[in-house]
Amino acid sequence: MTTVPVEDLGRLALFADVPADEIEAIARSCDSESFGEGEWIIRAGDDGSALYMIVDGEATIVIDGEDRRVLSKGSFFGEISALLDEPASASVVVRSPLSCLTVPSDEVEDFLLAHPLVMFRMLRAEARRLQTASAWRT
Repeated sequence: MTTVPVEDLGRLALFADVPADEIEAIARSCDSESFGEGEWIIRAGDDGSALYMIVDGEATIVIDGEDRRVLSKGSFFGEISALLDEPASASVVVRSPLSCLTVPSDEVEDFLLAHPLVMFRMLRAEARRLQTASAWRT
């Protein structure tokens, strides 16, 4: 487990304009994890996911053996599995050393309700993902 400096969190789009005391509360309430290049964080079908928020580094979303999207600093993943309490629908592998804040799946709802601005930013990002996915299909 590593510790993420609070000032680093304030620089991420997910936490922009969040008051400093709330960012400190977020840092205290989340776990910090680091992963090495090539490490699989989630494999499709895994149970017990978490919400991962990338503080530094890059990861790739892999679906059916195909790289679908690169996630970088400020991105998040694992939220769908955690919110729906379902197995992961995609795999995630580390592209470059990764530092994340994590929220266990059974704490995600409380985390989001406690931080509505973060929840809104995640909802907006989900809407963009859906819009992009819909555009690919047309």
